[in-house]
Amino acid sequence: MKNSIARVTGMVLMFSLILSLLAGGWGNTTARAAGVSIIDGGGWNETAYVKWSPVSNAEGYNVYVKPAGASDSSYQQLDNELIRQYPSYWRADAVGLVAGNYVMKVEARLANGSSVNAVSGNLSVKAYDRSGFAFSSDSPYGTGSGAYNDNGTLKNGAQVIYVTSKTARTVTLDVKTNSSGRVQTGVGIGEILNLRQKGYDTTPLAIRFIGKVTGDDMSGQLNSSGYLQVKGKNNYSEMNITLEGIGDDAYAYGWGLLLRYVGNVEVRNLGFMLFPDDGISMDTGNVNVWVHNNDLFYGAAGGDADQAKGDGSTDLKKGSTYITISYNHYWDSGKASLVGLSETEEFFVTFHHNWFDHSDSRHPRIRVASVHIYNNFYDGVSKYGVGVTTGASAFVESNYFRHARYPMLSSLQGTDALGAGTFSGENGGVIKAYNNTIVNADSLIYANSNAGTASANATSFDAYLASSRSETVPNSYKALKGGTAYNNFDTRVDTGVSSSDIDNVSSVEQIVTAEAGRLNNGDFTWTFNDSVDDTSYALNTALMAQITSYKTQLVSVGGNSTSDPGTDPGTDPGTDPGTNPTPGEQVHNFTASGLNSNFFTIAGNLSTTKGTVTYNGLTLTQCLKIESSTSINFTTTKAATLTMVFNSPDGTKIKIDGTNYAMTGGIVSVPLAAGAHSIMKADVTNLYYMVLE
Repeated sequence: MKNSIARVTGMVLMFSLILSLLAGGWGNTTARAAGVSIIDGGGWNETAYVKWSPVSNAEGYNVYVKPAGASDSSYQQLDNELIRQYPSYWRADAVGLVAGNYVMKVEARLANGSSVNAVSGNLSVKAYDRSGFAFSSDSPYGTGSGAYNDNGTLKNGAQVIYVTSKTARTVTLDVKTNSSGRVQTGVGIGEILNLRQKGYDTTPLAIRFIGKVTGDDMSGQLNSSGYLQVKGKNNYSEMNITLEGIGDDAYAYGWGLLLRYVGNVEVRNLGFMLFPDDGISMDTGNVNVWVHNNDLFYGAAGGDADQAKGDGSTDLKKGSTYITISYNHYWDSGKASLVGLSETEEFFVTFHHNWFDHSDSRHPRIRVASVHIYNNFYDGVSKYGVGVTTGASAFVESNYFRHARYPMLSSLQGTDALGAGTFSGENGGVIKAYNNTIVNADSLIYANSNAGTASANATSFDAYLASSRSETVPNSYKALKGGTAYNNFDTRVDTGVSSSDIDNVSSVEQIVTAEAGRLNNGDFTWTFNDSVDDTSYALNTALMAQITSYKTQLVSVGGNSTSDPGTDPGTDPGTDPGTNPTPGEQVHNFTASGLNSNFFTIAGNLSTTKGTVTYNGLTLTQCLKIESSTSINFTTTKAATLTMVFNSPDGTKIKIDGTNYAMTGGIVSVPLAAGAHSIMKADVTNLYYMVLE
């Protein structure tokens, strides 16, 4: 009887604990259930995560998420890659969540075939702040959410791929490459994006980066300038792509991101370190681009004296418009953001809730554009904040400038005219300023009698001080050089921002320092010395040393204990996909099977001296030599796609059913009708692998 009472008491205590976790907030509670111990968890923007201690006899983990009030049948299993191992704990992140409360369940699979689990407390998830010109009703796409709906969920039919240090060169995706729906398998993130450039595939695509992905990891995936290129076929091409980091420690390390000719692209939750030239370059013909919640660190030193910290962190030019740059953390950037280069027509950009953390200049530096700048925190800016030239119009409202030397400048007038000139002798623009907080500025010259304690000058001024956010600036206030008047864009077009979106300026520092940058401010910590760094624009050598020595704490990717870090979805390392094809699929791996096949009739000669090919997580070392005597024959009972893997240069051809097909990136992918088919030599080449699906 005594033992029975003890068992009942233990069950009641455990049941009470689970109820309390589900009903209460997270606090410092540790959830324990049959050996699984959840040690931390939380919610962020459209994301929730949990951490748990390793279970000593676990073979692997599965993780699930559901709304807090929903039944257990509502649990959705997370992708394997969203589960990662660190030195002392495991972690899983659920992304693509609508704002609300969630719980996550961690299931440990034990060696004896059983499983145990634990459930987190309530995890409160917020929505991203979707405002600014990328979301203007006047813009071509009306959104910059990329692969996601504006409620945070993935769009119907969206594809998801994972890029890690291990998979950057091997991740695969089938891409439509012609108007007839022909599909080609891209191998490596670079080739996948190159195939998307053809313009036939606009399927929503979420590209998820995990951990520190270096330039070496991206070998062969970057262009000649060291950028991962997301490019459309022509100006403003619909792309529907999101590039995002998972968790708080995803890095583009030693490479940058180039957007060109794209429409509806989102870049979020990534850290950019030691990038070449620009970190994120929006170069030519981009529209509805949303760059947010990223950490921008030092780039690699350039050739000019003013490029010791790299060049631009987030630059845009040459017809890029309806852009929102928000909630980014700029870490001592030398040149935060160039807006415009040689444009002659008006274009639209928004900067809001960015943390310019001891960065030097270009916050932004504007030519021609109409730019809305609000709720940013200028935190110890050594050169200048907002700079306008060449007829630009900027509406600067409710920003907090703390020890920004020159908060606002217009070329060759006001404060700029008192010095040597900052902007290479260009014509000026006009700034409309409203409700900003300025602390410890060296100079700020306002026009308008409402200048307060600032000096006022109606002809040579830094900014026009508005009495309300809706005030129009009279045409009599013009750039001293060039004669351009403020164009009052903020009162005549849809900026994608309403007055309710503007936070009180007294809260800007608190909000921005808490929410800018990656999830929970990322995993990189650094404290600036205001007494030195507020005024210095020299490279901070100690900060650079910490950046160059940064090492990831990530141990492995994937919840299954048998998975290698970064293994492709569904592929077990060491398992030949050719031996276990999915139903209806026929695979032939010449390394594993030689000429033997129960489906393909193969005649020809094998070789192990033609080089090695990596494909879909496999290392292929034996090939079939495609010569005059080589033939492959087979019969399909239904329409299918044949994909063949070679190691020859682009343009090399293979003959299928009497038609020559050229390979790209070593791949030929051809749709086939039901019936008999033959493969023969067109050019001499080497075939390593083929799949019919």
